[in-house]
Amino acid sequence: QVQLVESGGGLVQPGGSLRLSCAASGSDINAMGWYRQAPGKQRELVATITSNCATNYADSVKGRFTISRDHAKNTVYLQMNSLKPEDTAVYLCQATQIAAYGVLVYYWGQGTQVTVSS
Repeated sequence: QVQLVESGGGLVQPGGSLRLSCAASGSDINAMGWYRQAPGKQRELVATITSNCATNYADSVKGRFTISRDHAKNTVYLQMNSLKPEDTAVYLCQATQIAAYGVLVYYWGQGTQVTVSS
């Protein structure tokens, strides 16, 4: 079982920055990532990072967001710069665990609200 605890959301003005954190408990965690869901919209991928720190970003956040990972702390971070109103959403942390027989199990955090507004 993996539990994810997110922090770092809040209200920020356009052009500002925020840093999200997601601490994971549990073992055999492979990839971790951030997704977001705005009201009335589908959940979308923001960024992911594998166990060997290969990263992937949505086109809409490339050059503005950076995902990183601290293996010792089992924590993933999302540094968000040059925030835009369209970045407003609930941001959710996801972790992929390699369970018995190589089965992948996906876990989600409770989400943290990011609001970009003047």
